[in-house]
Amino acid sequence: VQLQASGGGLVQAGGSLGLSCAASGSIPSFTVMGWYRQALGKQRELVATMTTGGATTYADSVKGRFTISRDIAKNTVYLQMSSLEPEDTAVYYCNLNYRNFRIYNYWGQGTLVTVSS
Repeated sequence: VQLQASGGGLVQAGGSLGLSCAASGSIPSFTVMGWYRQALGKQRELVATMTTGGATTYADSVKGRFTISRDIAKNTVYLQMSSLEPEDTAVYYCNLNYRNFRIYNYWGQGTLVTVSS
């Protein structure tokens, strides 16, 4: 499985930005896809995830501001970010994971989001 992320960039505080991540390869029917982020000097943290069935999880810090969505047919996950804050500045990583006797976990290349104040 390979993940190709796109989007990101520089935006002013209060602005919006979108990320997308397309998965390719041998992908089972049930997966969890989502986004994590890592700010400079901090640990990687969950931002949002969505299962194939549509169940979502959000970090408290992004609830109400970020929206995750998926196009199952395209094996693509999106993250729409609004009301961005300087604290959202980080490298954002796409993730896909599923269980088949064991957990399979895949990461895309990071994409930098910079929010200026």
